[in-house]
Amino acid sequence: MKIGFVLKKFAPLLLLFTIGLCRTIYAQPFVHPGCLSTTNDFARMKTKVLAGAHPWVDSWIILTNNSHAQTNYVPNPVPILQRGNGGGACLVNDNYGNAMNDAAAVYQLALRWKITGDNNYANTATNILNQWSSVCTNLCGDPNIGLLPIYGYEFACGAEIMRDYTNWAAPDLSRFQGWMTNQWYPLCNSFLTGHWGTCNTHIWANWDLCNLDCMLAIGVLCDNRTIYNQAINYYKNGVGNGAANQLIYFMHPGYMGQWQEAGRDQGHCTLGPALMGVFCEIAWNQGDDIYGYNTNLFLAGCEYTAKYNVQPLANFVPYVNFCDCNSDIQNVISSASRGSVRPGWDLIYNHYVNRRGLSATYSAQFWPGSVQVLEVTPEKKVVWALSQWKNLDLGPASSIQLLDEPGVAENGDLQR
Repeated sequence: MKIGFVLKKFAPLLLLFTIGLCRTIYAQPFVHPGCLSTTNDFARMKTKVLAGAHPWVDSWIILTNNSHAQTNYVPNPVPILQRGNGGGACLVNDNYGNAMNDAAAVYQLALRWKITGDNNYANTATNILNQWSSVCTNLCGDPNIGLLPIYGYEFACGAEIMRDYTNWAAPDLSRFQGWMTNQWYPLCNSFLTGHWGTCNTHIWANWDLCNLDCMLAIGVLCDNRTIYNQAINYYKNGVGNGAANQLIYFMHPGYMGQWQEAGRDQGHCTLGPALMGVFCEIAWNQGDDIYGYNTNLFLAGCEYTAKYNVQPLANFVPYVNFCDCNSDIQNVISSASRGSVRPGWDLIYNHYVNRRGLSATYSAQFWPGSVQVLEVTPEKKVVWALSQWKNLDLGPASSIQLLDEPGVAENGDLQR
């Protein structure tokens, strides 16, 4: 499939949509910073680190030792960013690893700046953002280009932290916002509205979710209520596997929500809640409770997935056949990669158990269980050390949101 042709087809409409780059759509004002972390979250993290509180400070030390979080980090922007070197590709070899690493560096450096107040970290972070928005003019690839928005939402979330850095010149911020709306938004929009010409439920849920994450983060970064609402409305009313009623494919007794990719493999199935958690947290920080949508539907899906994957892998979960729009059937839950642990579940645990005071029996067991200021794997590796990634483990430092006292709002994090 010539993905480039798909984007060109919609170019006139997208031009009308994005004209003026990030022209503000006046409605309810956005909270800034307001993607994965708010001002109150950063205040909480800073207090814990400066107090030397464990285990927050332990995770902070991991971050400060990470190669991506250093002021001498050198970015690698490319004119053509590609994922998927099959039909429709522009380059012989993929280079999306450049964006993967540089987006990680932006986020880590932004965190160090927020905690220490040292502008050297901010300068390195904004230099990365400036170089990408100046150099990269084309997103390309075979159908796997639909996974590039993983790095798009990461870039947007990092830029959202840096937007209040006074030394990031207004023209540079504006150019970066334009890069997000003119390069990344059209890609997300094209995928979610057309699914590369396939029928609606043919492509896995995770593809929808990473595009929704990117679209939602762009809406916040660019103060664009239309883009933001498009993402929210798709989750509630969309036709693909990332929409709520397809994502949680079937509700079993005990409020166990069968995840759409349960019959695929557990590596991808456990990635889904991590991606969806990002979407929920951004929305929550903007006043929209997607965590609680349709009676905590997302929690039901997390509990189902966690129950099947929590050690010692002894739990039975029921399963109904999944049949997509092409009549492709998965008739058993997949045991492939069973026991996979994906970063991001601390965010889910924090919301339902700490923030809302609800029970999340299996999600609590699945999550490593120690409160961390930065997201780390059970092996104590910072998730954002992307050179250590073997899979698409996501979730930039979500656990800085963690509260001390379950069910009690702290530092302005009001119950909704």
